[in-house]
Amino acid sequence: MIHINDPLPDWCQALKASLDRMAEELSDTVRPWQGPEKAFFPEDHGFVPGQKATGAIQRAIDLAAEKGGVVRLRRGDYVSGTLVLRSNVCLEVCVGARLLGSTDLKDYPEHHARRLTVQDTSMGMHQSLLFAEGCEDICLRGPGVIDGRGDPRNFPGEETAQGTPGRPFLIRMIDCKRVHVAGLTLKNAACWMQNYLNCESLLIEGVTVRNHANYNNDGFDIDGCRDVILRHCRVSSGDDALCFKGASQRTLKRVLVEDCDFYSACNAVKVGTDTQGDFCQVLIRNCRIGGLSEDPSGLKHPCADSGVSLETVDGGTLEDFWLTGLHITRAWSPFFLRLENRGRVKPMDPPPGPGTLRRVLFSAVRGEGNGPRGSYVLGIPEKPVGEIAFSDVHLRQYPWEGPAPDAKDYPDFRGAYPDAHMIDPVGPVPAFALWVRHARSVSLLDYQVLPEGLDPRPALLDGDA
Repeated sequence: MIHINDPLPDWCQALKASLDRMAEELSDTVRPWQGPEKAFFPEDHGFVPGQKATGAIQRAIDLAAEKGGVVRLRRGDYVSGTLVLRSNVCLEVCVGARLLGSTDLKDYPEHHARRLTVQDTSMGMHQSLLFAEGCEDICLRGPGVIDGRGDPRNFPGEETAQGTPGRPFLIRMIDCKRVHVAGLTLKNAACWMQNYLNCESLLIEGVTVRNHANYNNDGFDIDGCRDVILRHCRVSSGDDALCFKGASQRTLKRVLVEDCDFYSACNAVKVGTDTQGDFCQVLIRNCRIGGLSEDPSGLKHPCADSGVSLETVDGGTLEDFWLTGLHITRAWSPFFLRLENRGRVKPMDPPPGPGTLRRVLFSAVRGEGNGPRGSYVLGIPEKPVGEIAFSDVHLRQYPWEGPAPDAKDYPDFRGAYPDAHMIDPVGPVPAFALWVRHARSVSLLDYQVLPEGLDPRPALLDGDA
């Protein structure tokens, strides 16, 4: 049910106050690297410029871990396979230095997580350039470059929503505490750029991501983490730019994202598709999001599939999100909210049944160059989406130039992969500003979407009416 220009529900004000307090608490408690600054150098452990550096860097990491310290890549190129990070170690890539991923897959031995998750059983992702598990007080910092050199000539493979064997991540951290990533430029992963799974006290700041080398080129994948700050980061990615996941089957909670750019050829900001865990207390503010101005890879397209995509399809609860101060551009669907009952779990785990999607507030959103597909909120008859609110939203988008579609022609899309483009085989969204189906309460206060021309569709549509 859509409520137009009524006062916002009481939960909106309570949510804003709660998340403002959370942001202050996180800023006071999630701290940068505070370990010893004693330096260790690969050159002191056998590294010869022009030769592979894996062994020398790993020996420096292992020695630094004994008392704590900084492994410093000072200048030039360091070509390496998998490096295993240790507690109390900072890996620093200095200005003028590059850590380059080896182009030989044999240099990336598999590291299977000690604690089995849906990511392991469903995706089979076990290789990375940088790997950490069960570590505390670790840091990756710049201002240098880490380049995975992951283009298809080195790591071939098809785009897939399942496993990506033979295409390593750049960074994979599992079950770690007090993680700081700062000031780096990250480029050209063969698959996801970075995956943080079940980490606590995670601070990522001032990181630049350019990930267009291959398929499945996400920017950030943050899965089941708690007490997270992501700020002042700039992302251009071929797949999801910022993605929250629940394959860890842990709750993602207390997250602050601020002053970032997320530009993608897929989804700029996303929850999903793996949503076996819960997601709550997330504040995203003052960010620029949407599609690319051009596709530098030639593998996809410049426009984003969605600006914001919030999904729960594997039993998880998504609640208490506030997204404010967004600028959305070049997104075919500025907003896509989806609740369904896919139920992907580990083998032998019982299916969970449908999850919950409720208490999401969008405020102070601007943008242009979007559409013409349009935005939609879609639940299922037996489990509608809960309370959603849009306030002070002003968007411009291209018009749909075909005939006006009939909402009765659109199924509930059971079993469809949950992205905003799942509607495309039938047509665009049957309302150009917002279509809502199977939702209890969607509040619109000063919600304006203006087509840049004539559009035959109604602005708003509630259900099949």
